[in-house]
Amino acid sequence: MNIKNWTWLREPKAYEISEEGLKVTTESHTDLWQRTYYHFRNDNAPVLQMETEENFFSFVVKTDFSEAHQRFDQCGIVMYLDSDNWLKASVEYENESFQHLGSVVTNFGYSDWATTEIQTSQKVMWYRFSRREDDFCIENSLDGVTFHQMRICHMAKAQGKIRFGVYACSPEDSSFTAHFSNFALLDCQWAAHDGQQPDIGGDDED
Repeated sequence: MNIKNWTWLREPKAYEISEEGLKVTTESHTDLWQRTYYHFRNDNAPVLQMETEENFFSFVVKTDFSEAHQRFDQCGIVMYLDSDNWLKASVEYENESFQHLGSVVTNFGYSDWATTEIQTSQKVMWYRFSRREDDFCIENSLDGVTFHQMRICHMAKAQGKIRFGVYACSPEDSSFTAHFSNFALLDCQWAAHDGQQPDIGGDDED
C-alpha cells in the first residue's frame, strides 16, 4: 500500500512517511471520544486515511507503541467518517502493571468502549479491519499470522464510500512516537456467516 497518497485529518506537527512505514509523534491532550459516561467531546486526534467504495476487503497493519509511557497514550486503526460516526481499535497505556487492548465504536455522537487488560510488556500489536458492506470486524494479532476477533459492529453511516487508516494520540500531558508498518489491503478475510439464516417475513405469528 502506498500510504503517501493517504490524506491527513488534523495533520500532526511531527511525522515521517518512508518505505518502512509511518512514524507519528503525538501531541498532548489529543483524543477521540464522544459523550458517553465522561460527558466530554474530544475530537482532535490526527488521523491518516484512504478512501474506498469497495464493500468487501480487509486492511492489516502492525503497530509499535514501545515509547508509550503516560496514561491513555494510544495508537491503532481507525475508520473516521465524521465527528459523530467512527470506530477505532488500539492498545492504550494505563500504568506499569497493565494496559488496555480495546475498541471504540461511535454512532450518532455516542461512543462505547470494549476492552480487556493485557501486560505492559506487550509493545507490538497487529490489527485486521474487515468490511462486509456496512458491517465491520476488528481483529488483533501478536504475530501478524493468527488473528483473534475483538468485535463485530454495524456502522449506520458507513454507506458506499468510507475512509479508514491509522491514528495516534495522547489524551493527557504526554507525547510519544507511534510506529506503523506492514500495511496491506487484502481480499476480505472475514468469511460470510454460515450459521443461522436471516429472518424472512418479519415477526413470527402465533
